[in-house]
Amino acid sequence: MNTLRPQSLRQRLSWWLAAQSLAGLGAVCLVVYLVTAMNLSERQRETLAQKETIVRHLLSNGEHAQDISREHPLSDFLIGHENFRLVVRAQDGRLLFPLIEPATDVARLASRVFEIAAQADGDQALKVTLSMDVADDLQHLRRLALTLAVAAVVGALVVSLGGLSIVHYGLAPVRRLAAQVQSLSADNLHQRLDSSGQPTELAPLVEQFNGLLGRLDQAYTQLEGFNADVAHELCTPLATLLASNELALRRPASFDLPEVLSSNLEELHRLTGIVNDMLFLSQADRGVVARRTFTPSLAAVVEQVADYHEAALSEAGLELKISGDVAGSFDVPLLQRALSNLIGNATQHAQKNTCVTVDITVIATDRVHVAVSNTGQTIPPDILERIFDRFFRASASRSHSEKNHGLGLAITAAIARMHGGRPTASSRHGVTTIGLELTCNATRQAA
Repeated sequence: MNTLRPQSLRQRLSWWLAAQSLAGLGAVCLVVYLVTAMNLSERQRETLAQKETIVRHLLSNGEHAQDISREHPLSDFLIGHENFRLVVRAQDGRLLFPLIEPATDVARLASRVFEIAAQADGDQALKVTLSMDVADDLQHLRRLALTLAVAAVVGALVVSLGGLSIVHYGLAPVRRLAAQVQSLSADNLHQRLDSSGQPTELAPLVEQFNGLLGRLDQAYTQLEGFNADVAHELCTPLATLLASNELALRRPASFDLPEVLSSNLEELHRLTGIVNDMLFLSQADRGVVARRTFTPSLAAVVEQVADYHEAALSEAGLELKISGDVAGSFDVPLLQRALSNLIGNATQHAQKNTCVTVDITVIATDRVHVAVSNTGQTIPPDILERIFDRFFRASASRSHSEKNHGLGLAITAAIARMHGGRPTASSRHGVTTIGLELTCNATRQAA
C-alpha cells in the first residue's frame, strides 16, 4: 500500500507562510477596496443631494414652473454637467422635461427620485428623477480591484520567496545537527553532539540526545564486557570439571570416585545456577511481571528469610532487626529471593558485632520501600552506581566467587522492576543501604 510522503518541515513552513501572506494581503486589499467603494458611494449621494437642492429651487419658482417644456433654467443647469440626467414628469406620467426622454444605461447611473409641488396652473405636483453617470467611478473601482488583486498575489509571492529563504536559513542548525547524528555509529558512541551555537529551542534536544548517547555507550560497553564475564564465570567450573575428569581417567587408582563425583556435582550446580539466573534476567528484560498475591505481613516474609540466614549472621557476629510492616500484594517467592540477596550481601560486607537492619516503609498509598542497611566501608559513588550491573563485583579479587557470581543484585533490581518499582542504593559515613521500591496497595501495620 503506497502512502504519501510527508512534506518536509521547510516545505510545510513555506506553504503556510505563503497562505498566510496571501490571506493577510487579500484581507488588506479587500478592506481598501470596500472603503474606497463606500467613499465613492458617499460622494455620489452628496453630489446628488446638492443638485437636488438646485433643482428644487428652480422648479419651485412659479415663474420658472409655468412651462418647463420650453426654454427653462433647467436647460442651463445641465450645461457643463454632461454626466447628469434630469427627467421631469407630471403627476399623470407625462414627460415634461426634456421633450425626448434620453436613452441611458441604468447600470451606469446613480439616481435620486423626488417630488416637487410646483406653483403653476392647476397647482400640479412634479415627479423628478435626477441621475448621475458613475461610469468613471465604476471603472476606477474595477482598476482598483485588479490592481489590489495583482498586488496581493505579487506581494504574497515576494513574501513567500523571502520566507523560503528565511526558513532555509532558520533550519540550518537542524541540518548541522542531522549531519552530526549521521556521523555517529556503534564505533564512536563516545562522541557527543556539539551544542555550541545551537538555538535555545534545540538545546534541550541536544542535551537529551547526548544523555541517550551516554546511556547507549554505557550499554555497549557493558555488552562488550558481558561475553567476557559470562566466559569467565563458565570457564572456571568447566575447567575444573575437565581437569578432574581427565586426571581421574588417567590415574583412576589414585582418585576416590565418590569424591570426584561430589566435586563435579558442585561445579555442575554452580553452572546450573548461572544459567538459571541468566534465564531469569532474560525473562525480566522481556517484560515479565510479578505474580502478586495478598500478603498480610511483609515483616513475616523478612523473618522467614532471616531464619534462613541465621547461621551466616551468627558466624559473622551480626544481629538482624526488622522495623515496620505493611500488608499488600507481592510475589512472595520473588521477594524472598530479593531479600535473601540483600541480606546475604549485607552479611558479607558488614563489620563484626554490628547490626543489620531491614526497614519497611510506606512512602505512598501504593508504594513501599524495603531497605537493608549494614555498617562497613563506605562504597565510592562510581562503584555504587554500578552495583546492580550483571557480573559486577566491587572487589577485583572476586572474593566469595565460589558462592556468588555477580548476579545477585542484578536479580534484585530485576525483581524490583517486575513489581513496578526500582532498586535504591546509598552509602554514607560507613552505612550502606540497598533496597527495593515496590508498587502495591500497602496498608500500614504496627512495627
